[in-house]
Amino acid sequence: MTATGRAKDTEPTWFGQPRGLTVLFLTNMWEQFSYYGMRALLVYYMTLELLIEQGMSSFIYGTYTAMAYFTPIFGGIIADRWLGKRRAVIIGGSIMALGHFFMTFEPLLYVALGAIALGNGFFLPSLPSQINDLYKADDPRRPWAYNVYYVGVNIGGFLAPLICGTLGEFYGWHYGFGVAGVGMVIGLMIYIWGGKYLPEERRVLPSDAESASRDNFDRRTILLLGALIGAVTLFRGAYEQVGNTVALWANEGVDRLAGGFEIPMTWFQSLNPLFVIVFTPFLLAHWRRQAEAGKEKSPLQKMAIGALVVAAAYLMLALAAALQGDGQASWLWLVGFFLVLTTGELYILPNGLGLFARLAPPRFGASTVASWFFAIFTGSLAGGFVGSFWNDLPSAIFFSLLAGLAVAAAGFLKLLDHPLRRVIAERSGLDAARPGPAERTEAQL
Repeated sequence: MTATGRAKDTEPTWFGQPRGLTVLFLTNMWEQFSYYGMRALLVYYMTLELLIEQGMSSFIYGTYTAMAYFTPIFGGIIADRWLGKRRAVIIGGSIMALGHFFMTFEPLLYVALGAIALGNGFFLPSLPSQINDLYKADDPRRPWAYNVYYVGVNIGGFLAPLICGTLGEFYGWHYGFGVAGVGMVIGLMIYIWGGKYLPEERRVLPSDAESASRDNFDRRTILLLGALIGAVTLFRGAYEQVGNTVALWANEGVDRLAGGFEIPMTWFQSLNPLFVIVFTPFLLAHWRRQAEAGKEKSPLQKMAIGALVVAAAYLMLALAAALQGDGQASWLWLVGFFLVLTTGELYILPNGLGLFARLAPPRFGASTVASWFFAIFTGSLAGGFVGSFWNDLPSAIFFSLLAGLAVAAAGFLKLLDHPLRRVIAERSGLDAARPGPAERTEAQL
């Protein structure tokens, strides 16, 4: 390894990528298994087991998911300045595992949710911010790394409702929560074992922070990131309903019988990550062909397209709800919804994470990636607020409202496209003009 921790050109790879990407991929996969396993059960657990009223359950759900993405703002700063990314991942993962095990005890519900949110603050920004350090700036594999990493998110998300959801729904909620905790422990073990394949890190000293901020984090970039957070907040207000009001509709308004078998309500939440796994290779191939033809769209153009596609998915649910009347809609509507929703998600979410990492100053990776999770925090709060109107509006109108939020987000993203292109072009010129970290000596650093 070089002084900066970037891999040498001759370093062995797995699946054509640096070995460290596989370690991060698997660690994230199991962490997401634990997170989505618990999340698949949470609303049902509160409304069916604890008998908490629906509006309050949606508020608790939204507040929890919001806090899980608010704590990374501070966790990223602490990781960059004091703990280091590796130590932050281990500490955060350990606290999260405890939180999942606390969920097996009813009186500890709020303690458990708080522990998971706190641990997530250290874990979440520190893991993906290590991806950039696996590649040189001109490595052609680098742009696709976040999409590959995102598949790991969704393998865990696919398995979680099938395993944790089935155990919780049929054998007891606490079994599902306990297995989610086991998944978090497995992820930690993989990360510790695979540490030798990860890049070495160097924490930020005060002088480094001042230099990095002055050279690479100008006011225009900060304003642009703030505007992006606003646009993503609108989008997440609609998107976050997947585990909230859409899950409630799947239980109440959908005929889940298929050939005499009643499909468990938690299984539908596996469709989204399953489609991510299936569609990602085809979408990457499509984008690669566009790039080779000189027609690839900018990151924000892709994100705007994704928001419009998600709007179309919610319009499908609005149509299904309007047609069902006093009866129940076919479960095939949900399958179609998740198929369309996933296509839009692949355009917006991985590109958003990669964009924030791309705009990050060299030594503030975790802190800048944490600002992406701040958008998820504000979007989750918005989602919890919007979800509280579920019982006050007809289903068709409610889903149409969600489609409107996604369309508004698409328009906002489109407006930001030109300013972002200008900032990226200027930053690329600066990065090309100054010697890269791999070219500096130990003494210079």
